Amino acid sequence: MKLKLLIVLTTALLILTGCGLEEKNPLDGKVKVGVMLSENGLGDQSFSDLAFKGLTKARDEEDIVVEYLELAETGTYEKGFRELVESGNDLVFALGFTGQQELEKVALDFPDQKFVLFDAVSEAANITSITFKEDEGSMLAGIVAATVSNSQVIGFIGGMEVPVIQRFEQGFIQGAKSVNPDIVILNEYANNFDDDGLGAEIASKMIDDKADVLYSAAGFTGVGMLKEAEKRGIYAIGVDSDQYFYAEQAVITSMMKNIDSALFDIILSYKESGAIQSGHVELGLAENGVGLAPFRVLELTDVEQGKLDALIEQAASELK
Repeated sequence: MKLKLLIVLTTALLILTGCGLEEKNPLDGKVKVGVMLSENGLGDQSFSDLAFKGLTKARDEEDIVVEYLELAETGTYEKGFRELVESGNDLVFALGFTGQQELEKVALDFPDQKFVLFDAVSEAANITSITFKEDEGSMLAGIVAATVSNSQVIGFIGGMEVPVIQRFEQGFIQGAKSVNPDIVILNEYANNFDDDGLGAEIASKMIDDKADVLYSAAGFTGVGMLKEAEKRGIYAIGVDSDQYFYAEQAVITSMMKNIDSALFDIILSYKESGAIQSGHVELGLAENGVGLAPFRVLELTDVEQGKLDALIEQAASELK
């Protein structure tokens, strides 16, 4: 009798399951996105952290299912990209130019998958390339540096001598020389994005050579520059995100590279339309891709502040 009852109950359960009363996956129907973070991962106080901010905004405000991986856990970019595809993500993001070759290899194996590459340009049909006009934002940073410098010696520290970082440097030089053609601009490439001690060491040498405003595009290496500037009592300009809070007595402003907004906007576009823009997308001042963080630390007279604001406004209007 017990056996018959068990069979009846089991049969009834199977019938109910077949009628569609089975438990549904709560993730079904939601947009899923995966991000392979840049080389230094979370805690770089720059590129990855800013992208993660956009990712969490998409999760919290748009109910997006998010996944992220770091190079420290995958070992290679290729392995990370493959894991994100195999996890069923609708969009897979690659942060930074260092993972481009491995991304393109994976993209060939998954021609129907949509990929987004930041800070480099790919010719692959299923990779949307997002680059920023760092030179435009850095031009504004150069204007600020030249305007507030007393010694008329300023410095730039780059993480690696590659096109994306060279754009930071070129814009910075252009902006500074628009204020004073004779200004001295010291520059050095650290060949490292993850060594704050090295950033401090390079900054110290520049300060010894009379630089009184420093700017970097060097990730966590640049954080060392900010702290050394604060230690030595000079000004600094942050990069990518608002870095004032890392050296509150030194950071005048930061050249904002709005990676978080760009990433969020792409995800939102996909959620609303099921598609994203293809090819190469450039984001500058006109597209709110770059800009300056609020001014702090400076103690300028109204006349000096007005002059600085006018220079920035003029440069921005010419670039837009």
